[in-house]
Amino acid sequence: MFISFEGIDGSGKSTQARRLADALREKGHEVVLTREPGGSPGAEEIRKLVLEGDPERWSPETELLLFTAARRDHLERLILPALDAGQSVICDRFADSTRVYQGLRGPDMRQKVDMLHDLMIVREPDLTVLVDMDPEVGLARALGRHGTEERFEQFGADLQAQMRAGFLDLAQAAPKRYVVVDGARTEDTVAREIESIVTSRLT
Repeated sequence: MFISFEGIDGSGKSTQARRLADALREKGHEVVLTREPGGSPGAEEIRKLVLEGDPERWSPETELLLFTAARRDHLERLILPALDAGQSVICDRFADSTRVYQGLRGPDMRQKVDMLHDLMIVREPDLTVLVDMDPEVGLARALGRHGTEERFEQFGADLQAQMRAGFLDLAQAAPKRYVVVDGARTEDTVAREIESIVTSRLT
């Protein structure tokens, strides 16, 4: 099973992806935990280019090409081989993040995102878990980490609110693939709900 986690910055999705991987391994499942951008050596190099530095470092079009290149390498070298080997793959972000983040960066960018995806990626997750979070709370959490990968957080709270709306729109458009969980609750409560949802689909 190919499972992606989506959500705004600071939503807790990375923690929940890791916890789900640990829980499934304890149940005897073979699980690969990965992330985007990244997950393969080449994609990790691209990750540094797109997540660090000045917010205006790249044009929207160049940024989209970089993300797509990273995803293609990730898909070829890690995701598809793992699925072919009978393993489950849990990915912290996938194509929906590009639809939301890069799709918001210009009037015709979403169309370009979809065209590139259809041409170079094609594959969608079997299940997408959206960890929903208030944008102000999520941004405060993300900036509180004081990390180096804060290029998108530097665009501010307005973009975070637009991205949350974008993720919720995607969830509404693909109800068979998406589940939305409330990320404002305790970490343990969220983890238990996600584990229950995923376990029911794996058995």
